[in-house]
Amino acid sequence: MTTESGTPEPVGPALDDTIHHPTRLAVAAFLSACDEAEFAAVRDCCQVSDSVLSKTASALEAAGYVDIRKGYVGKRPRTWLSLTPEGHDALTRHLAALQNIATAAQNAGARARTEPAGPAAPPSDS
Repeated sequence: MTTESGTPEPVGPALDDTIHHPTRLAVAAFLSACDEAEFAAVRDCCQVSDSVLSKTASALEAAGYVDIRKGYVGKRPRTWLSLTPEGHDALTRHLAALQNIATAAQNAGARARTEPAGPAAPPSDS
């Protein structure tokens, strides 16, 4: 987004619909800690099937968040996944937005605990 003057608006914490899905979030978080990971390592860590990880990686790649590289180790085909700089930024903003939501809820809960309750209900005539 840009302002009326044509300068880019600062991008702050915001939930990201692409990363918000639990499997995509787990994959992005895993990949954020390494330069590149083999498909099987990501699959095993995220505890998903090959087909689920394949669909997840494709969705993240379409968003520009993941690079998929195919090659061979010996004669065996392999696939490696890596988080792009855009993916790192999106994950960071998404996690910050989640933290903001959690902090706001905790602060509201703390205020509710310390504020006096509303007027007491009149006693019933039972």
